[in-house]
Amino acid sequence: MASVASPVIFKEFCPLYYVLNAIPTKVQKGFRSIVVYLTALDTNGDYIAVGSSIGMLYLYCRHLNQMKKYNFEGKCESITFVKLLSCFDDLVAVGTASGRVAVFQLVSSLPGRNKQLRRFDVAGIHKSSITALAWSPNGMKLFSGDDKGKIVYSALDLDQGICNSSLVLEEPSSIVQLDYNQKVLLVSTLQRTLLFYTEEKSVKQVGTQPRK
Repeated sequence: MASVASPVIFKEFCPLYYVLNAIPTKVQKGFRSIVVYLTALDTNGDYIAVGSSIGMLYLYCRHLNQMKKYNFEGKCESITFVKLLSCFDDLVAVGTASGRVAVFQLVSSLPGRNKQLRRFDVAGIHKSSITALAWSPNGMKLFSGDDKGKIVYSALDLDQGICNSSLVLEEPSSIVQLDYNQKVLLVSTLQRTLLFYTEEKSVKQVGTQPRK
């Protein structure tokens, strides 16, 4: 006799007003009042990261119930992607509409952890909007993809404060998703999905038919 499946229970959760109320709806730029749009989101057990249209990253600490703000220097441009990582240190990678990518190494109150906010920049390889970011589990590798099909690998040395970046793959259509594990980068574009083996620098397509 087949077992009866348990009913699916739908739950409705309230908006996170304690987060939303800490983000301004408008900011003043000279004589102009600019509306702030929320453009990117990522969460983990420690933080809620929200990117905005004014280039400001809002980072809510779930343990301390505190909101902090981080921004890019220079031109204010929309943040298009954010990616959190909790390893030995807490890291957040941020991508923008013009192709800028930055990594923030967050301050921690725990003994032996990072005590000073540091920022690493992925210099000048992307020239268009960042559409995907993926971390290695240990925070030493960051992969970034853009809407022109470029994928950049950044090697981070957090102890030395060094970030070295290089173009590793270029696809003919926009990157829509990246995921990395065990020296294999999963790449999805508007046209296909592939596996990029980072050691051999070889590509294996998933499936045979292009996406329509």
